[in-house]
Amino acid sequence: MTDRPPACQVWLGPPPDAAADGLARPRIGIGGISIESSTFTPHISGDEAFTVRTGRRLLAGYGFFDHEPGLRDAADWVPLMHARALPGGAVAADTYRRMRQQLVDGIRRHGPFDGFLLDIHGAMSVVGLDDADADLAGAVRQAVGEDTLVSAAMDLHGNVSRALLDAVDLITCYRMAPHEDEPNTKERAAYNLVARLRAAGGIDPVRRRPYKAWVPVPVLLPGEKTSTRLQPARGIYDDVAEVAELPGVVDAAVWVGYAWADEPRCHAAVVVTGDDRAVIAREAERLARRYWDARDDFAFVGPTASLADALDRALAPGAARPYVISDSGDNPTAGGAGDVSSTLGELLARPDLADDRRCVIHASIFDPAAVAVAAAAGVGAWVDVWAGGRVDPGPRGPVRLRGRVFSLTDGDPVAGVQVVIRAGSVHAILTERRKPFHHLDDFRMLGLDPETADVLIVKIGYLEPELYQLAADWTLALTPGGVDQDLLRLGHHRLAPGVVPFDTSDPHPDLAAVVTRRGEGED
Repeated sequence: MTDRPPACQVWLGPPPDAAADGLARPRIGIGGISIESSTFTPHISGDEAFTVRTGRRLLAGYGFFDHEPGLRDAADWVPLMHARALPGGAVAADTYRRMRQQLVDGIRRHGPFDGFLLDIHGAMSVVGLDDADADLAGAVRQAVGEDTLVSAAMDLHGNVSRALLDAVDLITCYRMAPHEDEPNTKERAAYNLVARLRAAGGIDPVRRRPYKAWVPVPVLLPGEKTSTRLQPARGIYDDVAEVAELPGVVDAAVWVGYAWADEPRCHAAVVVTGDDRAVIAREAERLARRYWDARDDFAFVGPTASLADALDRALAPGAARPYVISDSGDNPTAGGAGDVSSTLGELLARPDLADDRRCVIHASIFDPAAVAVAAAAGVGAWVDVWAGGRVDPGPRGPVRLRGRVFSLTDGDPVAGVQVVIRAGSVHAILTERRKPFHHLDDFRMLGLDPETADVLIVKIGYLEPELYQLAADWTLALTPGGVDQDLLRLGHHRLAPGVVPFDTSDPHPDLAAVVTRRGEGED
């Protein structure tokens, strides 16, 4: 394995010059819907969950165009519609249908296109559908027509079903978890699309399509066990990058899959695309075998414990400060509802946190009713509210929170109104709308200093970079919620047969690659 820079530092530069029988300046549409949806949370993602961008505002979201003007100027990019939401519960059927129709209408109004950049997450669940991303890709394919080259950019926690694979021509995903390479991945999807259209034969709708070697891998792991900060994921994704550079290969990708949806498509997958059928099949099978063989080697990215044990560690005399606890089961960036109250209830019940000798920050509880009461009372006032457990009751339901309003902050574009209520040592953050807390400024804007806190508890899985750097020590608490890290507690029952760790009956699964090209049969 050769040393290489992290994927987030890899920029591809300008695309190649157009061949004589390539498209010098192809016309490319951009659009998609991106959300990660847990089917184990009662939360439903409706219209209010999505930010919809169109036109110049959509195009401005792809910073790689500024980073590489050669790519920007190599095509006529037509931004149509992209809808993005914080991860949550399944998307309401009417919400999804309206967004899908808006995208299809835009394609029909502004087409035809030589290419289409399909920007999706890959773990969108929709009420009443089993494979929402394939449904969306199929609608896009029908609208753009058979001759348009479609390139999909995805999260590595997405799912790649055969139906999704068949609807697109190029497909790739992140190579880092945490996802520091998201913009690099989208650049790669755009670059590969332009390069294929400009290459020899690019004017021919058949010749410009690459072959795709797809291997579904019957393993489904939480992202917190597959961080690329650690082996074996680190080595596997380094290998992915090397495969992508082989002659005859356009791209290579490995998907972990999405662990918190109970759908048959949820499992790991490998796709290698290119023009050399033998090479892409061989490498897809090798990557798949490597992933399967490592299935028992994946471990949580940090030390794990129950919440009670994690708190005992964090509050023990001599514990490093600040001590960060990942309240992982209700992580809103993985699909949790954001209002499970079990952790806050545990904090408020601990006698050693009843006084104000420590600073323990809990982020956060989404509860607009409790926020309204605290906001009306004002900073410094004593309040008695019931917080959390309204969307996802978890094991406690709403918990009683009695304390003084420490701070009140309005105008956050994600959270809306935010209040901090101090009860003894506990600083409980309540938000009007669901919000993840990934950055130190998320706390500072509330009058809290995470760097001097004794304990910082955040609804997250693996720590995002700023929190990772902050933590003098940390524990991943295996807490309940819609994205519980202990997958066997959730009750999956609709996965495909043989998916580990739910079904360990087949130690020798078929990992032969399906090689296909749109419009042709498979090998």
